[in-house]
This record gives sequence, C-alpha cells and structure tokens, in this order.
Amino acid sequence: MDRSACVGDKLRTMIIAIDGPAGAGKSTIARRLGRELGLFFLDTGAMYRSVAAEALRRGVDTSDEAALVQVARGIDLRFDEEGEIFIDGRPGGQEIRASAVDGIVSVVAAVPAVRAALVPKQKLVAERQGGVVAEGRDMTTVVFPEADYRFFLDASAAERARRRVAQRGQPELEEEIRRSMEERDRIDSTRMDSPLRLAAGVQRVQTDELTVDEVVAHLLEVIRGGDRR
Repeated sequence: MDRSACVGDKLRTMIIAIDGPAGAGKSTIARRLGRELGLFFLDTGAMYRSVAAEALRRGVDTSDEAALVQVARGIDLRFDEEGEIFIDGRPGGQEIRASAVDGIVSVVAAVPAVRAALVPKQKLVAERQGGVVAEGRDMTTVVFPEADYRFFLDASAAERARRRVAQRGQPELEEEIRRSMEERDRIDSTRMDSPLRLAAGVQRVQTDELTVDEVVAHLLEVIRGGDRR
C-alpha cells in the first residue's frame, strides 16, 4: 500500500485541539489547517456565540443563568461543510460576530451548565466527522484532552485588538476593543469551570510577529513531523 496514502488517511481521522484567548486567530488558522489536512473545522467559539446571540434575540438577561441554560440546551446548532454555523436553521453569519455578542459571550460561556450543555454537542461533531480541528478556550483541557495534537495560540492584547479593527475596518475602536479583550481574558482565565489556561503538554505558539501563513506552516510542520511534545 502507498505509504503516503496511509499517512493521509491517518491525518484525516485525527483530532487537533487549539486553544487561546479571543482574537488570537484561532478560527482563521484552524479553518486553514483543516482545509490543508482534509479535516472538519469545529468552531466551538461560534457555538457559545450562538447561545449568546440567541439569548440577546430572546431578551434573556445574562444574570438569569437558568434561562441561559434553557437556551443552550434547546438551541439547534449545526455546521455546513465549510464549518459555518446555523442557529435553529438560520445562518449565524454576522449575527454572532456583533459587538453586542462580544460584550456578553464570556459571561454566557462562564456558566457551568451552559458549558455542560455544549460539550457533548462538540464531541458528537467530532465523532460524526471522524476527525476535526477544534478551536476554543477549553479544547486542550476539557473537551479533547487526549487530542492527537494540542496547541495554544497566543498574542498580546494590543496585537489582537489591532487585528480585530483591521478585520472590521473600525480603527477608531481599537482602544475600546483592546480593553474589551483584556476583560474577556480576565473572565475566561479566572472562571471556576473550564478556565482558559496553558496545560501541561500543550504547545504554545506566540503569534504576534507571525502571519497566518507562517502559523499554519509551523503547525503543519509539527503535525506532519509527528512531534507531539
């Protein structure tokens, strides 16, 4: 049997977990990595954003944890072949990337029962797909701690804010976005349930001085080289 075909088959059935703070480029890089390896891109952050967006749409107060959990349990979240999320059948699109969602998603995601409702849905996607590139805040520590490869993508808050305003074309909001990201970092890293953290055995990649292409190339080199340190 062709050895390259065997290697390709193995790559397409593995799980690659990527964690990191907001704005570190996880979604862009995970999507590209999945395309390169023939793996499904699982954007778990989009799932939490979808719950937050739906809570806003229904007028749910973020202090009402029981209502947030009801949204998380009842919402139908599905991905298309490109990894784009659908909320109860409608495209998530720009709705989940709105600034209002930015402002509450970390609060929503910090509710233990919300996380408990979404983790099984995340694992089910991986089971159905056979292999995934999954990105989020607790992929390497809680959802897929036994993933074939685990990475933590990091960048300074200033760099992450710069990237976000470049993406949105809102340079006048850079300072506000930087402060918002620092607050999200604080909430994500100090929450009691599944905090954002760099776990033992996870490879940290500092991306401040790297382009997306360079980060993807580095991760591919690690994966194809079999380096799981």
